[in-house]
Order: sequence, then structure tokens, then C-alpha cells
Amino acid sequence: MSATPLTPDEIGRYARHIILPEVGGGGQQALKRARVLVVGAGGIGSPAILYLAAAGIGTIGVADDDTVSLSNLQRQVLHATRDIGRPKVESAGETVADLNPHVRFEPHPVRLTADNAAGIIEAYDLVLDGSDNFATRYLMADACAAVRRPLVLAAVNRFAGQLTVLAPYESDEAGRANPSYRDLFPEAPPAGLVASCAEAGILGVVTGILGTLAAAEAVKRICGIGDPLIGRLLMVDALTMRFEEIRYRRRRSGGVASAG
Repeated sequence: MSATPLTPDEIGRYARHIILPEVGGGGQQALKRARVLVVGAGGIGSPAILYLAAAGIGTIGVADDDTVSLSNLQRQVLHATRDIGRPKVESAGETVADLNPHVRFEPHPVRLTADNAAGIIEAYDLVLDGSDNFATRYLMADACAAVRRPLVLAAVNRFAGQLTVLAPYESDEAGRANPSYRDLFPEAPPAGLVASCAEAGILGVVTGILGTLAAAEAVKRICGIGDPLIGRLLMVDALTMRFEEIRYRRRRSGGVASAG
């Protein structure tokens, strides 16, 4: 892939990245070339979008059909009080432009469905899912696997959160196929079993923690550095401030998931 020259302004803006040996000029150019789709401009999407824009992702697409409400502002830091009632993609686009004019913003003010998801996802190199419901998570996992796009998936509930990276169309160093989302969670829980944020509440900063971690995984993947959370589920408990990890693998024949 051809190099994407950095302008003098970009070199100054990303100086702290460029002096990192693991990133350097080549990594920053990769970030500039990258196209990332963020699903949801809410609690997780807000910090993720901010840090992706600050990092110099060349194109950020945001899919969200919702509008900003007063109760969002406790955690959705992408939006301000003046944005109440506005489409979230509109507010997000203005915030990104203010933060980094070098980033191209592509709004998708739609609800992703089985009919439109693949077509939107195919235009991007990586997807970061910060949606707040199981139906969208399964849809994104299946659609990203079908069109061979890596998926960074984060979720939160009350004081806790989870994060993993999915690329089931690839294999690990031993030649074993990477696991899919359904290897980790074969089926969504019954309706009503897991309360929504509106029903159970959410500590606002938890979405910031998970959204920022998700952005870090996206940047690592684009730059080709570090150890991604593929086959690993990171669990965060903000009440005890503990980070734990569960390893999981592709399901064996017979449908028994392997974890350790």
C-alpha cells in the first residue's frame, strides 16, 4: 500500500505518536489511511470517537439513528447541553471537526439491520461496536465476519464492562481459526434477563473506560502492534477496580466451547 504523506501540521499534531518506535511515521500514516466505523455515538462510542479522531484516523464513520437527550449527558461526552434534541451523528460530526480538521467524518443516521449492515461495513477497514443491545452486537459480529472486517466489541452494565476483538476469518500463529462472538456467547440471553442502562443505571465513567480501551484496540490493530484481545475477553469491575481475563477458543465439534 502506498504511503500517505503527513503534512507539517500533522507531524506536529501527532509528534508524541511518531516518536514511539512501535508507531513511528509508518504507523501514523496507517492511521491516516484507515477507515473506522463506530456503531453508536453513545456512552462507549463517545470516548472512542474522540480518541480515534485525536489519534488521526483518516475517516471515521458513525452509525446512530438516535437524538441527544438530557440523560445522555452524564456519560456521552461527545455531546453538549446545547445538542439536546439534535441527531447524535450531527453533534458527533461537529465535535470531531473541532477536535481534528484532518479527519473525514461520515454520518450514517440509520439503524443497522440485516439488510443494510454489510453494505455499510464493507466501506470500512475496522468496526468498533459500542451499541447497547444484544441484537445489534450479534448482527455486527455476524456481518463483520461475513465481509471479513475486524470487530472491536465493548459492552457495559452498571459498574462493569467487557471488551474483546473478533477476527474469526483469520487464524492464530498455530494455524487454529480464531473464535467468533458465538463461540463466546452462543445465544443472546432471554429478553428482560439483562436490564438496560435506563432500567439498571450505569456509572458514567465506566463507559469512558471501556470506550477508551476499545479505541486502543482499534489503534493497535491498524498499526499492527501489541497483543490484541482476540480470543480474550477483558472484564472490568470499576467498583473493585479489577481487570480480569477469560480466554476462549473456537468451539470444538459437538458444540462445547473451550475457555480457560
